[in-house]
Parts: sequence; structure tokens; C-alpha cells
Amino acid sequence: MIDDDNIFHLHLVSDSTGETVDGVARACIAQFPDVRAHEHVWSLIRTDAQLARVLADIERNPGIVLYTVFDMDIRRKLEEGCRRLQVPHSHVLDNTITMMAGYLGQQSRGRTGALHKMDEDYFNRIEAIDYTLSHDDGQSTWDLEEADVVIVGVSRTSKTPTSVYLANRGIKTANVPFVPGCPLPPELDKLKNPLVVGLIKDVDQLVSIRKNRLRQIERGEGGDYVDPVAVRNEVHQARRYFTDRSWKIINVTRRSIEETAAIILSTMYDRRGH
Repeated sequence: MIDDDNIFHLHLVSDSTGETVDGVARACIAQFPDVRAHEHVWSLIRTDAQLARVLADIERNPGIVLYTVFDMDIRRKLEEGCRRLQVPHSHVLDNTITMMAGYLGQQSRGRTGALHKMDEDYFNRIEAIDYTLSHDDGQSTWDLEEADVVIVGVSRTSKTPTSVYLANRGIKTANVPFVPGCPLPPELDKLKNPLVVGLIKDVDQLVSIRKNRLRQIERGEGGDYVDPVAVRNEVHQARRYFTDRSWKIINVTRRSIEETAAIILSTMYDRRGH
């Protein structure tokens, strides 16, 4: 039940890393902006003793139980426990797996952790993360040609988190700051393989975010960095620079990191003819 503060208990149970059930839960919660979930996250639940602790917590804090458990014995015991406690519960992938099994004419294998197996895709993702972290904020510009995506943007346009998000999708991503008066690396104008993307943001929001950042690090007023006129000129210069080179320009003012990354991925795949 929802308490007086519009908070409810949400138990996320998995016999693997829990990323799948967490992602589904967050997507669903976003549809109910007036309530908040107190999350109880249980990952790598593979023994009766571990499951007993989960069920004890559910009994103390009844709420919704979402799970991705493929070990049939653990799943059966979890479901029996939820029915005994009279709490709503659902395996978040059941309907999709059943639909796919019917279409493909095959039974699912029910493999725990199948999404996270150490195959070629896994190692490609690790390589992309390593590349991205070593090419953050203008580092190591000598091998930008090896990137899939190069992000160029003014300060506080979420270049780094967007790059890391893409890296987790296996996309080698470098990011380079656009700083007024500082020339960008000449390598950028010679790139043939990577998609180069320019990020800009609404001036008022940019100024507000920068001021908050300066307060957090106790760096004083900030001068041109937060002056609206200077910031407007900075954004104008960046847009003109990106346009002159025919780079993809994304205004991230009202976009989440995921939305920005989705646009980049779509543009990259279109460019490659996928």
C-alpha cells in the first residue's frame, strides 16, 4: 500500500545482476510521477537461504515484487512465498518470452545470466568502455579515428555521461570540450570513420547549471563562464563551428542522456546504412 507520503515498497529480485528488472521497474515507475518507490534490490539470489532473507524483508515491508528469476526451483518458492504473503508479484519477461517462443516455435532455455555471458559482444563492450574513459574531455586525440562517435560540446552539456552511456552499448566514444578562444584538436577536421556530433544547450539553462556547479565546487562567481551574454556568444560560436563542418547538432536542453544517445545511435546507424 502507498503511505501518506506517496511512497510504496518495491522489491526487485533477480538470480543474475538485476539490471533487467531494474530497467523495467524504472520505466514503469516513470509513468506514475505522483508516487515514489522505496526500492529493495536483491541480486544473485540463487540459494534457499538467500531467498529466505528476501521473503522475510517482503513480509516486513509488503509491496510490489518484480523479478527475473530463471531457476525454476527458486522461482517457484518465491512465487509461493508471495502468494502466502498476499503481495502482487510478476516475472517481468514472462509475456515477452512466451510470445517469442510461440513465434519461433521453440522453448526458452531459462538460462540464468544469459544476457551477461562473456562472449564477443561482452568484450567489445569492455573495449569500448576502456577507450571512452581514456578519451574523456579531450584526452588522447591522436587516435580519434578509432572512435565510433566523437562528441564535441560546450561545458555542461553532459558530454561525459552520454559518452559512458554509449560505451556501455559497445560504442567507442570520445568527447572534446568546445572552449571559446581555445582551438579544437586539428585531428577533428581529418576524421573519416567516426560520427562527429556537436552538443549545445539553451543559454538560460546552461547559465543556471554552470552556476550550480560553481557553487558545488565553491569556485566563486565564474566570470564569462556564467555571464549570459558571454554564454550566448559561446553557444553561437559553437553552433556556427559545427554547422561549418556539417556535424550533427543536438540541442540537449530538454533531453535526457538516454534520448541524446538514442539520436546519436540512430544517426550513426543511418550513416552506416543499417
